[in-house]
Amino acid sequence: MEKESPRVSPQVTHVSWGRMEVEGLPAGKDFKLYPGGGREWDWNEHGTRHDPGIRPGDVRELLDAGCDVVVLSRGMELRLKTMPETLRVLADAGVEVHVEETTEAVRLYNGPAVSRAVGGLFHSTC
Repeated sequence: MEKESPRVSPQVTHVSWGRMEVEGLPAGKDFKLYPGGGREWDWNEHGTRHDPGIRPGDVRELLDAGCDVVVLSRGMELRLKTMPETLRVLADAGVEVHVEETTEAVRLYNGPAVSRAVGGLFHSTC
């Protein structure tokens, strides 16, 4: 029996202040990306704000998509925080987590996106 190849996560092809371009998706500001696709990240879904930051609900979709690596961006000026509860949810799921400035987060995401089940939340402004 042939092993099924993992679904590939879309590559981020451009990131600058307030604008991101992702393979197969319309350009936007903030993105939620995962194996097989992605979409614009709507902060209102879970009440996300810069402080206290990325909420557990924001990452559940990434876990549901089967991610074993999750990259969380902190924004271009590192203003976006991540709630400790969010990191706990990811740790409990056994995923590898990276929390970085947005351009570094994109670099960390794009590398394994072709061979691992990687997902990410990306904020392209502050």
